[in-house]
Amino acid sequence: SDHPDKEISLYINSPGGVVTSGFAIYDTMQYISCPVSTVCMGFAASMASFLLMAGTPGRRIALPNASIVLHQPLGGFQGQASDIQRHAEGIMRTKRRMTELYAHHCGRTYEEVERTLDRDYFMTAEEAKAWGLVDHVYDTRKKAA
Repeated sequence: SDHPDKEISLYINSPGGVVTSGFAIYDTMQYISCPVSTVCMGFAASMASFLLMAGTPGRRIALPNASIVLHQPLGGFQGQASDIQRHAEGIMRTKRRMTELYAHHCGRTYEEVERTLDRDYFMTAEEAKAWGLVDHVYDTRKKAA
């Protein structure tokens, strides 16, 4: 890149997606040297809310009518009992890691995050700010600049 330290803006309007793909994006956001601004416009649920909170501190934004949903990883497995057990152990490891990262980025305790992720948890933009998921709620781009 001609400007490796130039800010990247990630605009989010998504119901989420595959956890491993989300972790790959998260790891890349943390690995690169430039700041990453995350902006929720519309909806950020599941892994999309995870990526929203992973932006550079001070640069995590929600627009005023955005909706954010947090929850624990979802999965469904079939097969032999021993295979189902292995899959369950894997998804529980993923749940613990997600909980640790939400706690780290949002300034919450592990226990608080664990309780929040237990079921679908819906937030307004202002509630997401109070929870530590975003830093600002802006209604104009001028305020974000």
